[in-house]
Amino acid sequence: MKRIAVFASGGGTNLQALIDAVDKGEIKNGKIEIVFSNKADAFALERAKKQGIPSLYLNPKDFKDRQAYDKELADKMNSMKIDLVCLAGYMKILTGGFINNFNGKIMNIHPALLPAFGGEGMYGLHVHEAVLAHGDKITGCTVHFVDCGTDTGPVILQKKMDVGNAKTPEELQKKVLVYEHAAYKEAVELFCADKLVLEGNEVKVLK
Repeated sequence: MKRIAVFASGGGTNLQALIDAVDKGEIKNGKIEIVFSNKADAFALERAKKQGIPSLYLNPKDFKDRQAYDKELADKMNSMKIDLVCLAGYMKILTGGFINNFNGKIMNIHPALLPAFGGEGMYGLHVHEAVLAHGDKITGCTVHFVDCGTDTGPVILQKKMDVGNAKTPEELQKKVLVYEHAAYKEAVELFCADKLVLEGNEVKVLK
């Protein structure tokens, strides 16, 4: 059974999708052991409480710098023998120290088809604003392993969808979110089933 940690800074809708997938047996060999947030008021922590999942909040102001913060976080994850860290709207950039500690064990989901509309500043509604401004007819989401770049890690899977009649970033975000939930639980299930092999900057999916 893979031990999963979910990091979130906000509402935690992708967290909820993963919780539901575990409960329904769509993620068969994984269990969410802890939900972590850098925000004391993140609703993701409430979601964890409602589900009886342990949660953790660390105040960044209690640490001298990002490196010290992430070292404490890594130590806690290692002490729990966490196999997979899922970023679900976690709005704090992880340091190289943390990432290297969990190489090939950190997943993120991005609301566009990377490498398009990725990189610094491309998060949340900003992504959907950019897609609409560019006039793209197709968008989607990407699940990838995290490396030390911004949205540059090896792609695990992508899901495409038509922009359709979405006129505002909020409308497009709502449509893409459905695909995000499906993609994330699929990627986590593949990881938990030992079907993902990371070779350099490529991910091979075993049959």
